[in-house]
Amino acid sequence: MFKNRSYCGELKQSDVGRRVDLAGWVESNRNLGGIVFIKLRDVSGTVQVVVDSSSAPGLLEAADQARSEFVVFITGTVRKRDEKNIKPDLPTGHIEVLCESLVILNASLVPPIPIDSKDTLNEDTRLKYRYLDLRREEMRDAIIKRHLAAQSIRRYLNNNRFFEIETPVLNKSTPEGARDFLVPSRISKGEFYALPQSPQLFKQILMISGFDRYYQIVKCFRDEDLRGDRQPEFTQVDLELSFVDMDAIIGVIEGLLKEVVRDVNGIDIPVPFPRLTYREAMDRYGSDAPDTRFGLEIADCSDVFKNSEFSVFAQALASGGVIRGIAVPDGGKLSRKMTDQYGEDARVFGAKSLFMFKYSNNAAEGGIAKYLKPEELEQLKARFNLSGPATLFFAADTYATVSSALASVRVKIARDLGLIDEKKLNFLWVTDFPLFEYSEQDRRFYSKHHPFTSPKAEFIPQLDSLKPEQADKVLAQAYDVVLNGVEIGGGSIRINNPEVQSKIFALLGITKEEADEKFSFLVDALKYGAPPHGGIALGLDRIMMILLGKKSIRDVMAFPKTTKGQCLMSNAPSPVSPVQLQELNLKVVGK
Repeated sequence: MFKNRSYCGELKQSDVGRRVDLAGWVESNRNLGGIVFIKLRDVSGTVQVVVDSSSAPGLLEAADQARSEFVVFITGTVRKRDEKNIKPDLPTGHIEVLCESLVILNASLVPPIPIDSKDTLNEDTRLKYRYLDLRREEMRDAIIKRHLAAQSIRRYLNNNRFFEIETPVLNKSTPEGARDFLVPSRISKGEFYALPQSPQLFKQILMISGFDRYYQIVKCFRDEDLRGDRQPEFTQVDLELSFVDMDAIIGVIEGLLKEVVRDVNGIDIPVPFPRLTYREAMDRYGSDAPDTRFGLEIADCSDVFKNSEFSVFAQALASGGVIRGIAVPDGGKLSRKMTDQYGEDARVFGAKSLFMFKYSNNAAEGGIAKYLKPEELEQLKARFNLSGPATLFFAADTYATVSSALASVRVKIARDLGLIDEKKLNFLWVTDFPLFEYSEQDRRFYSKHHPFTSPKAEFIPQLDSLKPEQADKVLAQAYDVVLNGVEIGGGSIRINNPEVQSKIFALLGITKEEADEKFSFLVDALKYGAPPHGGIALGLDRIMMILLGKKSIRDVMAFPKTTKGQCLMSNAPSPVSPVQLQELNLKVVGK
C-alpha cells in the first residue's frame, strides 16, 4: 500500500496528470454537498484532496467520515486548480488531488489543541499533548530546521578533518560548575555516577590521545534552576582541537556558524565577527554577552560627579563605587510609569535606585536636575554626545552592581521603544576574560570559566603570589561567542602543563588529594606529552531559538521539560517501586 507513497507538500505543477498515493492526517474536512474538500497533511506539508461524487460516487460517505486528525490513505490524480481557487502563498496552492480511493487507517478523538492554529496556546497543554503539538506547522518546521542545522554542522566539521567521537554519559562527579544529576549504581552499592555537564575532561583526553580534531553533538545535563533558555538536559556542539591558538578556533566557529545560518535561514552573515574584550563589553554594555543591535551604550560618569552635591552620588564614590549612565535620545517617549519601572528593575540587581533627568533645549529638568551644576551638565552633553532631547539614567554603586542593573535596563528601554531590529543577527566575540572571580563571602577564588582554562602566558608568574584584589587582573585565554545578547558558546585554550594545572587547583582550594580523587586521569594524562589544545561548546538549543525567532528553547526541542523540570507528557520525574530502591540500596526520606 505505501510502497510508492508521495509526500503531500512536495507535489508540484509538474506532477499534474500523475497518479499518486498519499498518506497522512486530515487537517480539515469541508462537505459542500456532492463534493468534499480534504486538507491532507504529512511531515512535508499539506495538499488539497477533492472527493467529487461525479467522478467517485461511492467515496463521499468515507470522505465525510474522515474527520480532523484521522489517518487516511488516498489514491488520486494531480490536477490544476481552477484559476479562482489558486492560493499562490501555499507551496501546493496551484494544484489539488482528485481522489479515486480513500481508506481510513485510524480514527482520532477530537484534539484538545487546534492543530492548524497559529495563535498562542497554553504551553502546559501543548507539552502534555506534545505528540499533537509537534504536528503543528511551526513546531514541525522548527524540528526539521534543527535537523538541517545538525546536518550542516556535521558536514562542515567532517570536511574540516574533525572526528566525531562519543564520550561516556556515566562518569564520576566533579566539584566545579553546576549541580550534577546523580545516578546510583546497583553493582557498587552506595556509589554514584554523574551525568555529564559537558565532555570537558574526556575531550581533553582525546587531544592527549592524538585525535587532534574532535566533535560531538552531545546531550549534557545540569541540575539547576530553569528558565526560557535553560533546560536540565540540553544539546552542545562540542569541539576540541590540538596545535591551535584562539584565532584558529574562532575561524573554525565563524565558518561553522556561517554554514548553519545559510542552511537554516537562507542568508549569508558577514565574517569575521566583531570582537570585544571582556572589559570593553562590561564598560560599554554592562554585560559580557551584549546585544549590539541597538545603541544606548553605558558611559562612566564618575569623574563628572566627583564633586557632586547629590548625597547618593557622593557616598557611592566615597565608598569606592562608580556612577554610570545611559542617555536615551528622544526620551520623551518614556512615560513616568516606564521610568518608575526601570528603577524597580535596577533594584532587583542590588542597585539602590535609578536616577534620571530630562534634557532639552540645553537645560535639565525633573529627577536629579536640581542637583546638577552647569559644568556637570556640559560634561554630560559631551560624554553622551547630546544633540537633541534625551532622558538620562544613572546608577551609583559598585561596578558590578551598576553594570548588571544598567545592562538590564538598557535592554528593557530598547524593547519598550522598539529600537531592536528582530531580523538582525549580530554575532560577536568576547575575549580576554578574567581567569578568576573572588568571593568575599566564601573567601576563595572561583574559576570564571572552568579550572582547565589556561591563563595568558604573561600572567602565569603571578599565580604564585596572587592576592584577592588581583583576581580580575589575571586574564584567561577564554572566548565566548554571542548572538543578539545571548551567549551561544564558550571556550578556551586549555592548560597542557601539569605544573600550571596544579597551581590553578591550589588557588581554587582544590587539594592534591581532591585533585587526585576527582581528576586523576586527566592530571596523570597531562604528564605524558599533552599537546597545546583548546576548544569550545556551542549551545545548539539557544542557537536554534534565536535563528527561528522563538522566545524559549522549549519551542525548538521535541520533548522539553517545564521550568519545574517536569515532562507533562510522560509525567517524569516519578516515584519508583520499593523493589527498585532496594536493589539500589536507597531509601527515600523527607518527602
